[in-house]
Amino acid sequence: MTSCSETQDKKLKTRQNKLQKRLRREMGQAIEAFNMIEDGDKVMVCLSGGKDSFVMLDILMNLQKSAPIAFELVAVNLDQKQPGFPEHVLPHYLTELGVPFHIVERDTYSVVKSVVPEGKTTCALCSRLRRGTLYGFAEQIGANKIALGHHRDDILETFFLNMFYGGKLKSMPPKLVSDDGKNMVIRPLAYAREKDIAAYAELRGFPIIPCNLCGSQENLQRQVIKEMLQGWDKSHPGRIETMFRSLCNVVPSHLADAELFDFKNLQLGYAHGIMDDAEDSSELPSHPKAAVQVMERIDILSL
Repeated sequence: MTSCSETQDKKLKTRQNKLQKRLRREMGQAIEAFNMIEDGDKVMVCLSGGKDSFVMLDILMNLQKSAPIAFELVAVNLDQKQPGFPEHVLPHYLTELGVPFHIVERDTYSVVKSVVPEGKTTCALCSRLRRGTLYGFAEQIGANKIALGHHRDDILETFFLNMFYGGKLKSMPPKLVSDDGKNMVIRPLAYAREKDIAAYAELRGFPIIPCNLCGSQENLQRQVIKEMLQGWDKSHPGRIETMFRSLCNVVPSHLADAELFDFKNLQLGYAHGIMDDAEDSSELPSHPKAAVQVMERIDILSL
């Protein structure tokens, strides 16, 4: 006879397996769509101790076992010397996991606290210092890809933050090259939902380490945006998915950025003002970014 505890354990195991399959599928789709990981890559997996990075490492290791290509994973944690940070947790966990890892010690905490006035948010400076350290360490260990644990909700939140407070349509791309051209950053969880990540992390029992530097700050703009999106998700199911799809389906000709689309040289006599490919190339507009028109013709003409 099956006991109540055994039945409950079975249900939890089934739920964990379903979440793992979903996260694995979404990560695989993101990796394929953006060609994030290639044969022979050495991927530095940035492990902060939060739920997102734990799940990212877990699913990447799962994919690594059955991937048709060979790639290396190395976990890296940046110990920022925050007071009370449990330094033993990650080394113990990663040793048991059997994944190669490094703990990089940099006292960025003291720098941030000495520079940022009391009461002001520390995220921007902390992020820059952390990013600079990790970029440099990736070069040091020969990693050609840097994996960060940002997910779909992070990407949408950043989009609205930039639009509301920065006046830009800009977010976190799933894949990018650093400003100096030396580092390739990937976000394998770009298609994953935060609530799935949180549920999976809880079921797996990862040793989550809270961020006492920025995570506890009140009235963060990102938190306001997060609450707005969560409210929409409850009152209008499916809206979050639609908004994220819109980030993947941009039509420059129907926005208003004259640097991105050559509005000045639109011509009558052509569909949507765009000269046909068959026309002599010498007659094409001389705008340096006129090629954008040709690249998106299919999307425009399908409207």
